[in-house]
Amino acid sequence: MTDDEAIALAMQEAQAAAMRSEVPVGAVLLSRDGELLAQSGNQIVELKDPTAHAEILTLRAGAAKLENERLLGTSLFVSLEPCAMCSGAISLARVSRVVFAAEDPKGGAVLHGPKFFEQPTCHHRPIIERLGDPEAAGAMLKEFFRIRRS
Repeated sequence: MTDDEAIALAMQEAQAAAMRSEVPVGAVLLSRDGELLAQSGNQIVELKDPTAHAEILTLRAGAAKLENERLLGTSLFVSLEPCAMCSGAISLARVSRVVFAAEDPKGGAVLHGPKFFEQPTCHHRPIIERLGDPEAAGAMLKEFFRIRRS
């Protein structure tokens, strides 16, 4: 699977999450050679689990598939900049690369807020890249919250 296909699949997972009344965030994990290891959208409401972010569910499924808690050489594609919790999990899992579409100035922890991977206490720093259509990802989130506020 190519990077473009992976970020597009993450966006599809985000749309599917929105259809389930979840905050529209999706994630996809690829192996070093581009094999699809795992994918998920947010399931916080569905699972009644505040940690059921798309990234966490995807990391768990990827670790189970590889039968290893270390996801060395993997790339995580996310529709939205990961939060602090997800950034911590990404670091602990030793994900090699994180690629996301939209920035999250309010809740993101990669380019915003705590800038998790820049902290001296961070034990593993993945490569951070941007890919995809940040406007589309942002619009999906804005529409989701606009509907809930009306």
